[in-house]
Amino acid sequence: MTIEIKVPTLPESVADATIVTWHKKPGDSVKRDENLVDLETDKVVLEVPAPADGVLEKVLKEVGSVVKADEVLALMQQGAAKAAAPAEKATDTSAVVANSPVTAKTAAAGPAARRLAAELDVNTAAISGTGKDGRVTRSDVLAQSQQPGVTTAAGKRIEQRVPMTRLRARIAERLLEAQHNAAILTTFNEVNLKNVMELRSRYKDAFEKKYGVRLGLMSFFTRAAVEALKRFPDVNASIDGNDIVYHGYYDIGIAVSTERGLVVPVIRDADRMSFADIERSVADYGRKARDGQITIDDMTGGTFTITNGGVFGSLLATPILNPPQSAILGMHKIEDRPVVENGQIVIRPMMYVALSYDHRIIDGKGSVGFLVAIKEFLEDPARLLLDV
Repeated sequence: MTIEIKVPTLPESVADATIVTWHKKPGDSVKRDENLVDLETDKVVLEVPAPADGVLEKVLKEVGSVVKADEVLALMQQGAAKAAAPAEKATDTSAVVANSPVTAKTAAAGPAARRLAAELDVNTAAISGTGKDGRVTRSDVLAQSQQPGVTTAAGKRIEQRVPMTRLRARIAERLLEAQHNAAILTTFNEVNLKNVMELRSRYKDAFEKKYGVRLGLMSFFTRAAVEALKRFPDVNASIDGNDIVYHGYYDIGIAVSTERGLVVPVIRDADRMSFADIERSVADYGRKARDGQITIDDMTGGTFTITNGGVFGSLLATPILNPPQSAILGMHKIEDRPVVENGQIVIRPMMYVALSYDHRIIDGKGSVGFLVAIKEFLEDPARLLLDV
């Protein structure tokens, strides 16, 4: 029986998708629920699984095609595959590059890396990935494309024109929207993390043993942000036309960097969550982001965002708002610095923090007060437990 493989129902507000990778080619046998093709939208990558066991008969939409919901992508024959030598799984859309010795292996590469490899005619199987668990990233593909013997312009100055991914284009659009539609200002402070670091060091083993997750910094910052938002509700508000909407809940977006770009999954009702609940949510979102499994629902909503440039070594930066939110907290690298305590110079683990905010509804006093509250909660973390 012939089965039509169709574009699934797309998330709300997503009009179409682009085909980035076919994992099977005509004649290949497929298993039920095996991923056949990756579709990239301006927010997430969607996988289209096989509805049954069978053989992929015909591909109707090639890589690069823009498709809408319910369009037919391919045809497959349901039933057991013919008794023949199994076809090689099409994990890569690119050809083997001339003069590049390749051993037979499966390259773990994300959709964005595979798409770029196809555009640059680079074989991902020839690349040693630098991502987590040896995963091939876009940077790895670009580096490989510039190796001698890989490009025809070896030894010459070269440049490459690569189309933006749908997600990167959407990120660019939202950043410009934030800059054009909000009166963005940034205020700064610094936090002495000595007590937080000592608390983590003292209880990290017991915490991980009991809850099965590491005690990181994000739970402290998320709890501190929630308590500060309770005291400064303007920072948790947003503008809708001529109205200010004050949110009576605390849905905290956590910016996560992926090889496709920045995504912001949301920890909902963070005020009702324990430190362990927050750390589990952060870990789960990190895993889903690495595996390309973040969904639209994961990123929908949010009343306030936290971004951590410190994991990349940033000492100080001004984060841009995540519309329609009115503020975003930027974390940075922890660095031992001399500070004065009780008239004495001592070395402490210090972090610069930044709050970018929409000055249309948040004034200077409120923004500074909010950031000072963050500082006070983190420098005396017992207050987060006692709610004082």
